[in-house]
Amino acid sequence: MEPIGIIRHAEKKLAGLYAELEETAYYNQIKILEAFQAEKIRDYHFSPSSGYGYGDIGRDSLESVYARVFESEDALIRSGIASGTHAISICLMGLLRDGDSLLSICGSPYDTLGRVIGKGGAARGTLIDRGISYSEVALDNEGKPDIERIAQNVGPSTSMVLIQRSRGYSLRPALSIAQLAELSRVVRQKNPQAIIMLDNCYGEFTEKAEPGRIVDIMAGSLIKNPGGGLATGGGYICGKANLVEQAAWQLTAPGLGKELGSNPAGHRTYYQGLFMAPHTVLQALKGAILLAYVFEEMGYNTLPKWNEARPDIVQVVQLKNESEVLRFCQVVQSGSPVDSDLRLEFAPMPGYEDRVVMAAGTFIQGSSIELSCDAPCREPYSVYIQGGLTYEHCRYVACRLLEEFNQRS
Repeated sequence: MEPIGIIRHAEKKLAGLYAELEETAYYNQIKILEAFQAEKIRDYHFSPSSGYGYGDIGRDSLESVYARVFESEDALIRSGIASGTHAISICLMGLLRDGDSLLSICGSPYDTLGRVIGKGGAARGTLIDRGISYSEVALDNEGKPDIERIAQNVGPSTSMVLIQRSRGYSLRPALSIAQLAELSRVVRQKNPQAIIMLDNCYGEFTEKAEPGRIVDIMAGSLIKNPGGGLATGGGYICGKANLVEQAAWQLTAPGLGKELGSNPAGHRTYYQGLFMAPHTVLQALKGAILLAYVFEEMGYNTLPKWNEARPDIVQVVQLKNESEVLRFCQVVQSGSPVDSDLRLEFAPMPGYEDRVVMAAGTFIQGSSIELSCDAPCREPYSVYIQGGLTYEHCRYVACRLLEEFNQRS
């Protein structure tokens, strides 16, 4: 059967799942629309600001919209936050002090965050260098948080518990809102004073609820889900008002916090990107399911399976060797709207332990809500696919991948 025929057959099989995802997107679209209406957003909220940014009503109202949408007391939304790792780092550095302890309860965090903690050595400025102790609870045999061991490790001296919602460069499943609620319950039962910090990257708008009422503070990137493919950079922090304020002091300066921070480019893309986010996440999820289905049909292992729940947008395809990884990523790159003629290779990347190949022919550099994929050069040979501004683009690349892997298998 021709690749397009395989795709059409798959889409018939997936129609019911697609319909469920569309209902979730519709629910989240209404929630965001109502947040805009409650904050009485006007076109002047999109205007640029300069200098210190005092009285920037567009910035302040955007943060109020985010707080409503993410079910949090307050929010910090800034173009000056360079990445999701930077947003998380701001929280860790702003909330933890010498003598405090940080406990990761989902095993080892993502490679770049491990560098912030100081896992590869207490380099100057890392948490460990600053006198903050760090430990982690390994995942259980199924790759899930080990509830029993978490309960044993959270104690009176635990200052903060770190949860990573998405899988990172691991094969564990992403965490659902229900699982986050259970983890928070266990932590609060053992130490009600411990701050529960969530790395929420890739998980936004995949379900009908956000974690703001479950965790104390969370952070993520605007060039992932919540930016809707329109935000040109930046990151967000949402959570309890006192914790967000402390994080803001880390970003700007103590005593200044959220009051400072101009945006000479204006705020339109941040508002519009958030408004578009549920639809964009829907496109990415549908594309991920399609890829999972067709590669499972070809005999490859995928995580999650095409018919499993998806608390994040990341799709893993396990390939046979380094060569297949490069071939897969090259097809994604050559099927991109930008830099489609580039040839990819594994290479060292700042913050990563292994050489990495990244396919990202994106309108916004490195945007992982746009169709992209990356893979570390290590076994098992797994490609991590994320994003897709349109399902049609995902469908096209799926056809190209079928052509590539069918003709060489």
